[in-house]
Amino acid sequence: MTAPQEEQALLSSTASKEGLPFEESVVETAASEAVRPAPEPDSVSSSPTLPNKAASSSEDSEKALVKFDPLQRYLSEISKYRLLTREEERELGIRVKEYADKEAAYALVTANLRLVVKIALEFQRVWMQNLLDLIQEGNIGLMQAVKKFDPYKNVKFSYYASFWIKAYILKFIMDNWRLVKIGTTQGQRKLFFKLKKEKHRLIEQGFDPKPKLLSERLGVSEREVVDMDQRLDGWDVSLDAPVKNDSDTERIEFVSTQTESVEDQVSKKEIELLLHNKINEFRKRMTPREIEIFELRIFSDNPVTLQEIGDRYGISRERVRQIEKNIIRKMREFFKNELPDFASYSEDSGTE
Repeated sequence: MTAPQEEQALLSSTASKEGLPFEESVVETAASEAVRPAPEPDSVSSSPTLPNKAASSSEDSEKALVKFDPLQRYLSEISKYRLLTREEERELGIRVKEYADKEAAYALVTANLRLVVKIALEFQRVWMQNLLDLIQEGNIGLMQAVKKFDPYKNVKFSYYASFWIKAYILKFIMDNWRLVKIGTTQGQRKLFFKLKKEKHRLIEQGFDPKPKLLSERLGVSEREVVDMDQRLDGWDVSLDAPVKNDSDTERIEFVSTQTESVEDQVSKKEIELLLHNKINEFRKRMTPREIEIFELRIFSDNPVTLQEIGDRYGISRERVRQIEKNIIRKMREFFKNELPDFASYSEDSGTE
């Protein structure tokens, strides 16, 4: 595998990870010092400017709640660090790799902070929120690039670091695009960034962007295309939110479920406990022979045969059947007297 191919593979492998340990690393210590703001900011005019964002006038800054714009101040801070030559990058990379040199790691990180801002601006149209969030995640990717950089492979550090920076920014966008993650698999991550582009490309070519055609172009299943399309077009909705502004009915009441509700489970437990107590009271009203027939025939998971009970007491099978029927009749009458709503419960449970 050539050096550019190796760096290209880092993007997909890094974005698929949930997180990488940075504690106790030389690079993290150096980078944390690099992004620390100075006590007094320099003139904003010397810092890089953003598109459609002019420097604030002195009159506006006096009226503003915050005297200095955080983004402009950060750009002013990183503009102090000069860029490195190819040979300087290689020399610093060797010092980091071979000797764990903190100063060398510091120099590599600070010299490439402007690269992180440049890449973050490319993703701003997708994120459409605070640019500093993307810059922060990109800086983490830059630290990881310094940690993993191999200066002996003759690859320019800025090129190598760009893949790590993009990987961390992409992962941050996917994790925070919705309250529920939408890019948990490799196929979903591919669809997240390519689905809309592929749709526009097909429309420009005169094709109808159906899920089947999109799945063939992107190498994923039709179901994944439909699911991702619905996720991107919709927004998160709270199940506890009311259906309408003037309604007390919540959305969760319309969601079907295959499991019992908490209220049904509690009521079922209470009924079982009540029946268990009443059955113990009913046992005290039976004769020893009736209790044995009740235990072995009516209240048993594996009831014995009528013949076995008849042989034990020296009576016929028919007589055992009559005693069993008489026990059930007396038990039903007992429950009707003791439980006012026993009739409705027996109907729901199918008891005859």
